[in-house]
Amino acid sequence: MKYGEKEIKEFSVENMEIWPNKHKKDYLIKITLPEFMAKCPRSGYPDFATIYIEYIPDEFVVELKALKLYINSFMYRYISHEDSANEIYDTIYNKIKPKKLKVTADFNPRGNVHTVIEIDSEKMEKN
Repeated sequence: MKYGEKEIKEFSVENMEIWPNKHKKDYLIKITLPEFMAKCPRSGYPDFATIYIEYIPDEFVVELKALKLYINSFMYRYISHEDSANEIYDTIYNKIKPKKLKVTADFNPRGNVHTVIEIDSEKMEKN
């Protein structure tokens, strides 16, 4: 097993590294992850997407290598489009509790279907 494969397979979301946000002003962080891959839970075929993450940090920011390892860990998993987008949103939200978070999963067309899933904290009802 190559070192990158080992890092991805051994990655644990519980240990995802986050850093203190040193800045008290609001600012927007935009991250694009163009090589997302997961396996369809029904067929096992690979699904590919670009994941867009936008957030206004509060006390913490996500360390980018940790985020990369987390996103790459999906390539070994059988998970639906909806579940993967929601898990990414929930994981980031629960780890850093940002002031605002938006995750967009833009899946490549397969079988004449193009799926975009958007989860935006500003558009969600507050319970």
